[in-house]
Amino acid sequence: MRKYYKLWLVALAIIGASCRDRSASSVSPSAYFNTGDTGVQVAGIKMIPVRTPSGVFKVWTKRFGNNPSIKVLLLHGGPAMTHEYMECFESFFPKEGIEFYEYDQLGSYYSDQPKDSSLWTVERFVEEVEQVRKALGLDNHNFYLLGNSWGGILAMEYALKYQQHLKGLIICNMMASCPEYGKYAENVLAKQMDPKVLDTIRMLEAKKDFANPKYMELLLPNFYNQHLCRLPEWPEPVTRCLKHANNDIYTLMQGPSEFGIAGRLANWDRKTDLPRITVPTLTVGARYDTMDPEQMKWMSTQVKHGSYLYCPNGSHLSMWDDQQVFMNGVIDFIRRTDAGK
Repeated sequence: MRKYYKLWLVALAIIGASCRDRSASSVSPSAYFNTGDTGVQVAGIKMIPVRTPSGVFKVWTKRFGNNPSIKVLLLHGGPAMTHEYMECFESFFPKEGIEFYEYDQLGSYYSDQPKDSSLWTVERFVEEVEQVRKALGLDNHNFYLLGNSWGGILAMEYALKYQQHLKGLIICNMMASCPEYGKYAENVLAKQMDPKVLDTIRMLEAKKDFANPKYMELLLPNFYNQHLCRLPEWPEPVTRCLKHANNDIYTLMQGPSEFGIAGRLANWDRKTDLPRITVPTLTVGARYDTMDPEQMKWMSTQVKHGSYLYCPNGSHLSMWDDQQVFMNGVIDFIRRTDAGK
């Protein structure tokens, strides 16, 4: 009898520990939707003033949920795309009790769009993110930064300067070297194209005839549909984002298209600095991405506490075209980090 009593006590202890683990990383629905807002309800939207060398401007943010230990700030790509293509997180994070923020960086559609070209530098964007963090009250007890594409560059740069404020870092579909991204596009992805199509694209690029309708007519089926988003019909948030893109900033920093790199970011390279990132870090790569999935895997071995998520059916927007693998992997990383694992 005493033997069974001891076994019963052990079982109760295990169940109790399990319950504590679950409660530590989840919140009740009533608590999640109680964001403490008073006065006029604005759907979680907050226009945050940011100071720049050219004056004070406002950026758009939108909050979803309430979780004291997990708060994710989403960094969109481009530069100067919008939060809209990241709206897919709305279908996954709330039911997991994950508080998160959509955010349009300065120059993007829902934020102020100053015309001073000196503002469009990596360093200035990093300082913007830091100001947004402070305004949202995020800190190293709860702050997860998730960046896709250019947002991945911005996330890496932020971590290299301000990682003391981070609880976790998620780098999605972005290599740590733009020159190597360009080489991957040229030496691997370009060779998968019809040579005649590639010759025409290169001819238009050599002439800088990017406004020629033929340029995108060729890139869309032969590159974008293969490596940007592989869904037969692109989701409405993606097409809406593209309509709202600030092409002046995009071209200045990225170049005329996703097919390689040619703007201010062309020489950006942080490969040798990755070991300086010591917070838990997830890198996400995809089989059909514009970025080399092998380098994404390698990056996870260079940071101090890295892990890798591979999306076998995904491309640059694997959050859409390999959605279950992407979302389950990201959520699992956040849960493990929150639990100290």
